[in-house]
Amino acid sequence: MPTDTAELLAYSRLNNRVCPQPQRWQALWEMLPDRKRTGSGWHPSIPLILAAWHDTPAILKMARLAEHIEWAAVHGALPQVESFLRSLKEEDWYHLGD
Repeated sequence: MPTDTAELLAYSRLNNRVCPQPQRWQALWEMLPDRKRTGSGWHPSIPLILAAWHDTPAILKMARLAEHIEWAAVHGALPQVESFLRSLKEEDWYHLGD
């Protein structure tokens, strides 16, 4: 039985986790259903990777990951996202202080 959104958010912050490393985060975003272009952006917003990676504070990365988890919950993909996040090794996560 999948956990709820709050549990998965808490799991994603264990051990000072911020978000998955860029390639893993991109893979997570690509599994989100119903993604769509909106003007020059996307809904849900794209991961803060590539040029944004070094210029974005950890708290904003955490908020963006939370947005992705909440999107998954609303769009029926929480079990897949949970399975993906729980399968990541600790080194697949970016941590505070990295």
